[in-house]
Amino acid sequence: MNITQAGFLAAIALTATTGWAQSAGPTDPQIAAIVVTANQVDIDAGKLAESKSGSKDVKAFAERMVTDHTGVNKAATDLVTRLNVKPESNPTSQSLQQGGDANLANLKTLNGASFDRAYVDHEVTYHQSVIDAMDKTLIPSAHNAELKALLVKVRPAFVDHLEHAKHLQAELGKSGG
Repeated sequence: MNITQAGFLAAIALTATTGWAQSAGPTDPQIAAIVVTANQVDIDAGKLAESKSGSKDVKAFAERMVTDHTGVNKAATDLVTRLNVKPESNPTSQSLQQGGDANLANLKTLNGASFDRAYVDHEVTYHQSVIDAMDKTLIPSAHNAELKALLVKVRPAFVDHLEHAKHLQAELGKSGG
């Protein structure tokens, strides 16, 4: 695990544990900020991978991440706008952004197979952590029924992304590249 993965896991741990232990969990505006930030972080990494990867499979995966996470962000933004909820920055969303920035900085230093492995390894860790946060904190804490329904609706896509990333990770390991 690299420092970027460790930073991201710390952000998710904040969401799932002590950060919300004193209260009923994050508020809907805080959940909105976490969701939008988590998606944007993956969009940014995907865009970098689209431009840097030499693997057609990694490029295709990155393109899917950009498309799918852009769609989730649009749905989340449309919902919070309709509900008149303003996403509220919080320690978890801020930490997610910092982790995303650190991941991009790390990925920008890599090329070829090293880049592909680092990107895909991060995607595996990232999606597992997001699923865990959704299950343990975000979905249970969402008060608005429509926000909760959106989280439940998009969860299978995150699971599919995780499985796709794990498959790519195994393939990269077999090819040595």
